[in-house]
Amino acid sequence: MPEAGGWRTGETGTGKELIARAIHNLSGRKNKVLVTVNCAALPAGLIESEMFGHEKGAFTGATSQKAGRFELADGGTIFLDEIGNLPLELQSKLLRVLQEGEFERVGGSKTLKVDVRIVAATNQDPAKAVAEERFRSDLYDRLNIFPIRLPPLRDRNSDIPSLVRHLPMKYATKMAKRIDTIPNATVQALIAYPWQGNVRELENVIERGVILTKGEHLKLGDWAPKPSVATDGSPLVTLEESERQHIQRVLELANWQVRGARGAIAILGLKPTTLESRMKRLGIVRKQ
Repeated sequence: MPEAGGWRTGETGTGKELIARAIHNLSGRKNKVLVTVNCAALPAGLIESEMFGHEKGAFTGATSQKAGRFELADGGTIFLDEIGNLPLELQSKLLRVLQEGEFERVGGSKTLKVDVRIVAATNQDPAKAVAEERFRSDLYDRLNIFPIRLPPLRDRNSDIPSLVRHLPMKYATKMAKRIDTIPNATVQALIAYPWQGNVRELENVIERGVILTKGEHLKLGDWAPKPSVATDGSPLVTLEESERQHIQRVLELANWQVRGARGAIAILGLKPTTLESRMKRLGIVRKQ
């Protein structure tokens, strides 16, 4: 029978596929295949065929029988990335695979059995998608066995130094270059940056830097943020300091109440755990 590995939620670029790969490699299925499906990238008319395969002559252009992704993943793991983009009709067929471990190819009548672990990921809020009837509640419940939320890189900037040590070596090796040192000022600039594109954006910046670097000291060119001055002549603060000041002002307005309808989360639009995590990271405490 198929196993539901659960939800992986997080913004684009946080590394959901890496987590799925780690789950597969640490499981008893590691010697079998890991099949990755980007549900958002599949053409609408071909999603069912790609997922479950088709028989010869099932539709125009189906000149031979084709195995789908679930057949290919039999005994292993299938990673359904951006599952929130699946049409409702396909969601019902996916639910059947989860519940019964069986399906038919497009244009076929033979029932096929599979044994796969399903790991699903989305950059959307799955509970909200269910409430808006864009995602089946029964499928959500079936998948929601072991949910993992991957925080954005800006909420875990303590990871950045390790990534900055690893990524230049990765790209330098590919380009037959040698990067021996990374200036501390460069590391600090990378830590302070908000990274809306998360790890993927950081990778792009580092790769570009390796391309531009001619010696053995990593240089990021004109990417690094430069100190600036506001239009009123006062110096601009770092993003971290701006965030600290803003959260502290909101907390003071809410009388330092974090949760509830009158709490700071209602003004900031954050989850309680997210706000508490940021307060801890930024060293925000109520003065007695």
